[in-house]
Order: sequence, then structure tokens, then C-alpha cells
Amino acid sequence: MENRLRVLRAERKMSQADLAEQLGVSRQTINTIENGKYDPSLPLAFGLAKLFDQKIEEIFFP
Repeated sequence: MENRLRVLRAERKMSQADLAEQLGVSRQTINTIENGKYDPSLPLAFGLAKLFDQKIEEIFFP
């Protein structure tokens, strides 16, 4: 699954570690999601959507 997570994070000048801390996950989790190697759980996807004030489908797409 592709995503816009890296772009959204960069627009807000957040590091992977900053984002991970806010979501209660590891930096490695953010890295693997950004690289398309891991699809987030539904609760994590909702957390990302809320944090970036986006709909899930605006962040993640097939």
C-alpha cells in the first residue's frame, strides 16, 4: 500500500521519532510504513488520520 506519510510529516517538519512518540509506536514502525513494507493497524491508521487532520484514504491508497 502506498502512502503520503513522509510528505505529511515533512510538511510539519516532524522527524520519524517525533511522529512515533506522538502515536506510541517505534520509529522503525513509522519507517516501515513510509517505505510501504508494513500496513498499519486500523487504530494506528485512524491515529495518523487524526494527527494530520486527513481522512485515512487521503493518506493511504492502493
